[in-house]
Amino acid sequence: MADFLWLMYLGFMGTTAIWFLIKGKYKNNITRLDFVISIITWFGLFGYVTGTEMLTPIVWKFVFIFGLLWDVLFTIFFTDRFAGDFGLEEDEKEMPLGAKLSGLLFVVPLYYGIFQYAF
Repeated sequence: MADFLWLMYLGFMGTTAIWFLIKGKYKNNITRLDFVISIITWFGLFGYVTGTEMLTPIVWKFVFIFGLLWDVLFTIFFTDRFAGDFGLEEDEKEMPLGAKLSGLLFVVPLYYGIFQYAF
């Protein structure tokens, strides 16, 4: 059952990233960098879920550290600035901290998997 849930999470993360790419939501360099980092972390989670050995553990340790740091920085500092690129209303007030933290909560399984894969 756990493997099925991991595969569902993996599929959801990959589908979301590809959907944003197809819809042209990555309009500037910051959001494109976010896409690239998302794809790299997705490959790490894919390796963990499927038990496939890709690259070396030291690479995944760096991916874990820098990916997690990037997600926290992007969510807290850049989400409001690039809201229009992701289809959100730019006229609205700044996103509440609770909403940002719940967004970060969604990626906890991603970084748990990468951590297990790297260490």
